[in-house]
Amino acid sequence: MNFELSEEQKMIQQSVERFVQENYDLPNRIKISSEDPGFSKDYWSSMAELGWLGLAFSEEEGGFGGNQIDTLVLMEQFGKGLVLEPFLANIVLGGGALKRSPATHLKEELIPGLIDGSLQITLAYAEEQSRFDLNDVATSAREEGNEFIINGKKSMVLNAESANKLIVVARTSGGQTEEKGISLFIVDSSADGVVRENFPTVDGLRASEVSFENVKVSKEDMVSEKDEGFEILQAIANDAILALAAEAVGAMEVLYKDTVEYTQQREQFDHALSDFQVLQHRMVDMFMEYEQCKSLLFRATMETVQDPKMAQRTIHALKHLIGKSGIFVGENAVQLHGGMGVTEELRIGHFFKRLLVIDSQFGNADFHLDKFTSL
Repeated sequence: MNFELSEEQKMIQQSVERFVQENYDLPNRIKISSEDPGFSKDYWSSMAELGWLGLAFSEEEGGFGGNQIDTLVLMEQFGKGLVLEPFLANIVLGGGALKRSPATHLKEELIPGLIDGSLQITLAYAEEQSRFDLNDVATSAREEGNEFIINGKKSMVLNAESANKLIVVARTSGGQTEEKGISLFIVDSSADGVVRENFPTVDGLRASEVSFENVKVSKEDMVSEKDEGFEILQAIANDAILALAAEAVGAMEVLYKDTVEYTQQREQFDHALSDFQVLQHRMVDMFMEYEQCKSLLFRATMETVQDPKMAQRTIHALKHLIGKSGIFVGENAVQLHGGMGVTEELRIGHFFKRLLVIDSQFGNADFHLDKFTSL
């Protein structure tokens, strides 16, 4: 497969690479993560000014007409710096729902704010009992006249602390695990009955448990057709998996390169660690796992651009490989760095924690292996 970036994509790649190198050394990342809102508003504004937030939207929506390949270019570079700005929550999740919505008025009202960085939106989809099943939705939306009344609770809602609006996945009909009967709604995060319990995650990001108690939303605030939201939700999840996989590939590249550099400098028995053949083999294995992930990422992304439905099996394979290989590369990087690998002062441990979290988002390696074998 010939995967060659266009000139515009190469320019974007170089621009993001410079941004990461200039702004995301480890001390600065730790500082940004420890302060509210958990990311840099200045960096977010810079991303908007550079046009990165508009890449995934069509020209009719005010964007640049990009696709999943453009998101891959951004997220791979973001992964090399463990970037904290909520691109995944806003553009891939929230924006992914809006751009697929049949509600033209919502697109016209909200997408310009996403593109210029003034609006924060995220997707509230996961629940305590659902594990990784997108169709397991207990949160209900009861129809009353021209309104829906939402009741339920959502778990691990990324960036909900800063979000102005939430796109809520709720059940409007059918049984708890049926695909039919799921609808998507846009809800103000400050609406009566919305309660957010915010917390930091192990990888330095922010998430929330969000409760909804008799929250009223208008029928005009439906992002999907009534009962027909699962197809949109599945497409968002697939885009999120591709974006997370690209971020993981960027992180794995940093881990294996840092490990090679360290073993060339660290001496044991009057020899650099890199002189020992058993460690050379270990680092070759790390490199091979990284290369396999990158190759499958390219294939899954291109298949999704060409035919999203036909790409589903490849996406399952990709998420399984990313989870398995990410943990392998991270564990070996930590081990070859010795006790230093788990210190806060060295970035190895921070990258490993992010890879562990990526494995658990939108289904872990075992979950997607089961899905792959069932297709």
